[in-house]
Amino acid sequence: MSSTATIINGLAVLGLAISFFNGKEKTLRSLKVAGKSFFKILPMVLIIVVLVGLLLGFVPPSQIEKLFGAQSGLLGVVTIGAAGAILHIPSLIAFPLAGSLRESGASVAATAAFITTLTMIGTVYLPVEIKILGKKFALLRNGLSFLAALAISLLMGLIL
Repeated sequence: MSSTATIINGLAVLGLAISFFNGKEKTLRSLKVAGKSFFKILPMVLIIVVLVGLLLGFVPPSQIEKLFGAQSGLLGVVTIGAAGAILHIPSLIAFPLAGSLRESGASVAATAAFITTLTMIGTVYLPVEIKILGKKFALLRNGLSFLAALAISLLMGLIL
């Protein structure tokens, strides 16, 4: 385990111990709620892990590099950004997927585009957003978020 993971896990255990010391009943209730939440999302996480594994198994790294590598240019960044905007993947799965894409040859800019659009754009929630905030605002927010996400990713590609 890396030193960062050790520090984070150590802080989590320390926080749990402090919480337990301050309120045993509340801590146990919180752990029970967390456990229920974990088992509630577990099937979805497992399905996504299997789908990601299949995707990476059937799409060779050379194809990923061709589509989203440095030579793919702006088209590769926009394409994977559009995929990120459309998909609805929990961050718990998205970050390892992005790491796998990067290891398979995707450029920094393309990987950043995938993550930023995935987190900034809400096409799955767009109908609700339109209903609550209005069509003009929702479309403008998502459009500007997409452009900002692409700008961020291209900047990251230049810096890194």
